[in-house]
Amino acid sequence: MIFIDLFLTFFKIGLFTFGGGYAMLPLIQSEVISHNWMGMQELIDFIAVSESTPGPFAVNISTYVGTETGGFIGAVCSTLGVVLPSFIIILIVANFFEKFKKNKIIEGCMSGLKPAVIGLIASAVLSVGKTVFFADGVNAEVFKTPVLYISLGTFLLMSVLAFKKIHPILIICLSAIIGIAAGYLI
Repeated sequence: MIFIDLFLTFFKIGLFTFGGGYAMLPLIQSEVISHNWMGMQELIDFIAVSESTPGPFAVNISTYVGTETGGFIGAVCSTLGVVLPSFIIILIVANFFEKFKKNKIIEGCMSGLKPAVIGLIASAVLSVGKTVFFADGVNAEVFKTPVLYISLGTFLLMSVLAFKKIHPILIICLSAIIGIAAGYLI
């Protein structure tokens, strides 16, 4: 049954992802694609939408995937699945915070998880970047299209603005304007 499958899949994603939404991208990508719930391009499109809508990324994307595959009940199941592990873990940690805080095993675990999270985020960036910049694969024709250069230019401009601490909402709005303008020009 799709509802149980959505709940268990997103529960697993929520349970085994440390570091927030970006760190869960590789797992979400793997699970969504392997279940044939949507294609890579559709997933990439909604990653962009999830980032530009209010709320946590994990909740946004799980709700979307659930809605696309199982309607309203699918959205509830997938959203509950992704949120429940964090809720349970936070309740446990809150009850035993002082013990966890000074425990060498927990400190060591967290020290090991931090670089892994960076690796997962980097993996997601490369995977999404490959799809955004080279949707049809890398070949000579890609370098002849203005889409690649507009995308790269937008990426570089937004990266510079982000490093200059420009507000993310402004960056999102500016990116949308560039995308709309490029759509009309190409």
